[in-house]
Amino acid sequence: MSATDSTKVPAVLVVDDASDNRMILTELLKPLYRVMEAANGEEALVIVEGADKPDIILLDVMMPGMNGFEVCRRLKARADTRDIPVIFLTSLNATEDETRGLVLGAVDYISKPVNPPVVTTRVANHLRLKAAADFLRNQNEFLEQEVARRIAEITAVQEVAILALTSLAETRDNETGSHVRRTQHFVKALADHLKDHPRFSAELDELSRKLLFQSAPLHDIGKIGIPDVILLKPGRLTPEEFEVMKTHTTLGRDAIQHAEDQLGMNVPFLRLAKEIAYSHQERWNGSGYPQGKKGDDIPVSARIMAVADVYDALISPRVYKKAMSHEDAVAKIVEKRGIDFDPDVVDAFLALQGEFRTIAGRFQEDDQDRADKWLREGGGG
Repeated sequence: MSATDSTKVPAVLVVDDASDNRMILTELLKPLYRVMEAANGEEALVIVEGADKPDIILLDVMMPGMNGFEVCRRLKARADTRDIPVIFLTSLNATEDETRGLVLGAVDYISKPVNPPVVTTRVANHLRLKAAADFLRNQNEFLEQEVARRIAEITAVQEVAILALTSLAETRDNETGSHVRRTQHFVKALADHLKDHPRFSAELDELSRKLLFQSAPLHDIGKIGIPDVILLKPGRLTPEEFEVMKTHTTLGRDAIQHAEDQLGMNVPFLRLAKEIAYSHQERWNGSGYPQGKKGDDIPVSARIMAVADVYDALISPRVYKKAMSHEDAVAKIVEKRGIDFDPDVVDAFLALQGEFRTIAGRFQEDDQDRADKWLREGGGG
């Protein structure tokens, strides 16, 4: 290895207030390494703050001004210098002095006057250890980046799959797309608000809330299996037709279960999607469907979705009804507190009603933008 190849040759910083000591160490190490010098602690810190950092530091303990112990403490306190090995050079022989240095983070001690073979051997050993530690650190950073990349890919695949399924549902019912986007954000707002509530905190940790947001768009996926004559009927359903419509909860749950079975593994966000698809029409007093579940027997995810779903249905126009005002929709939700809906979820909804209005307005504006674009491009005939 050539001493002139600065990209490969390790750099040693010698810090000593005695010029004779610096000269001895520089002459000893120069044939093997790039040698940098500092006459005091302050100068040493300036050097290590630069872009060309040393790979190892030989640091005198007893110096005027800032002593070696303080220099070492400052080096170990900084993220960009804490991994540089420090070897103390000292004439102190007290055990407590050596212990103090090791506690501060030094890797070794060399006594003065220095023994040349001891210096070169210890510097070489600690540089090898540093190289190994740097390699492991770089490998860990690479693995962390790779894991993050793979997680991002998996999340993207999940989101694409959900978008594909909800887009398919939207082709059956042109109200579905906007409804899905609004309710997804309503659900997120409710879950974030309830995360510290003693009744909900165990099921609304950060990961669960993220999965809930991902899976919420699948709550009405079962409507794909409802015949057009019922799904798109421009009027109220007959009791017989309503019985068919009610099967969308079971159809949605079964479709998601089938997908999970084909994968041959349990998928966390699909578990929540099944809960929501199957149980979002259950009611707090047991009057809902498909199972007539009551109170806390209804999954938390479904209880949250129920409020989001009904609010959006109330404020949205349909062929068989006009849109209800925000204020009237809020009054309807409150009227059903403890009857159709979990009282605590309704209380969260009341606290967030301004945010609900904002979310509804934002996605209505998105819908209008798409409609205007369609007309501009000739969609109007």
